[in-house]
Amino acid sequence: MDNETEKKDPFEEKIDQLKTEDLKKALQVFREKIHSEYAAYFNSCVHCGLCADSCHYYLTDRNIQSMPAYKLNLAAGIFKRYFSFTGKKIPGWIGAKKFNHSIVREWVDSLFGRCTLCGRCSLNCSVGLNITYLIRTARSALASIGLVPPGLQSTVNTALEKGNNMGIPREDWIETVEWLEEELQSEVGDKNARLPLDLKGARLFYTVNPREPMFFPLSISAVGKIFYAAGESWTFSSDNYDVTNYGLYSGDDEAAGVMSDRLVKSMKNLGCKTLVLAECGHGFNSNRWEAPEWLSKKYNFEVKSILEIVADYILQGRIKLDPSLNPDPVTLHDPCNLVRLGGIVEEQRFILKHALTQFIEMTPNREKNFCCGGGGGQLAMTRFSKRRLEAGRVKADQIRDTGAKVVAAPCHNCIDQLMELNKHYKLGVKIKTVCEIVADALVIKKREKS
Repeated sequence: MDNETEKKDPFEEKIDQLKTEDLKKALQVFREKIHSEYAAYFNSCVHCGLCADSCHYYLTDRNIQSMPAYKLNLAAGIFKRYFSFTGKKIPGWIGAKKFNHSIVREWVDSLFGRCTLCGRCSLNCSVGLNITYLIRTARSALASIGLVPPGLQSTVNTALEKGNNMGIPREDWIETVEWLEEELQSEVGDKNARLPLDLKGARLFYTVNPREPMFFPLSISAVGKIFYAAGESWTFSSDNYDVTNYGLYSGDDEAAGVMSDRLVKSMKNLGCKTLVLAECGHGFNSNRWEAPEWLSKKYNFEVKSILEIVADYILQGRIKLDPSLNPDPVTLHDPCNLVRLGGIVEEQRFILKHALTQFIEMTPNREKNFCCGGGGGQLAMTRFSKRRLEAGRVKADQIRDTGAKVVAAPCHNCIDQLMELNKHYKLGVKIKTVCEIVADALVIKKREKS
């Protein structure tokens, strides 16, 4: 196909058609989100290079555009040009750059296409710069003028319009819960076993990633089995049950706030005491840490990861596990948003050590873990899929080096990416959630008939 007949990418055309007022709007949003503390970051990079070796993109492609410091400077150059005295007077002297179509393209390619917002660069920064925040702020500027890559924006739109990011109709969700309840009753041999929907006054309101009812129903069954074994008072909601929030990745705080507020409304309607977030890294970070900021209000209820709940069950003796039921060697992937950015670090390890016969740590692990490559909205942005798989080689090598047969991953975003890496790099492993592993090890006591 020659250049004359080749159809141009609509997203590229959108960039070409940007007007001066569009660029001004993006700059305004960018400036509003950069407070004095963050403005100082733009002048604080000492160019030590430590961030480069912390980034899975740079480690796999050795491209200067993948260096976190380079990405930081893309944003810094614009801030200096328009919002600093020196940048306005002698822009070339301090690397200030004009915000134009060319820079917009580079922002999209590097700040969306070469970053998962994993935060590892900030952890390894010698002066502690919050590079993740600054890159997301630049994404917010792009979002304000409709320049979120189409796949990611489509995921946000579906969640806003349909109530969940997979667009699952309410009746289909209810039907799925009902047949999974029948499966649970058969498995535990108790016709009174329940996957309750809209049970008002339950202690826990449990959310799910919509990919679970769509593609991974066993992860829902696993949690239901754990709650049954623990004798828990809990419920699903027939509406507003989606733990995910791709507004975190797109940079659209308004959309992110709408999605998180839906869970708040379900909590109020159900009268539950604790909002329990499924195994979803960015869902935990969004709804536990970021949402109160987006919504400008404090929660009047607890917010916990399902991992915290299950760890408490083990500590309190509410569930009994038989590690011999999980004989294969298992390693653990630490989701960035759950661990490094979320603070849930030891709970999953405590759980796995009680549920497994062989647990092998990756190196590095915990807060220093490498991103799998699926975060930051990358799984939704098909235009960068080849780059995403290449960057995932760091995680694939980590998995292979452990010799494990199973990878525990407490995040469905990570699971999707790890499944692709498993196939692409021929790792020959199984990928499971932590709760699936726990459910496999559960010892269910028969209950007396009432």
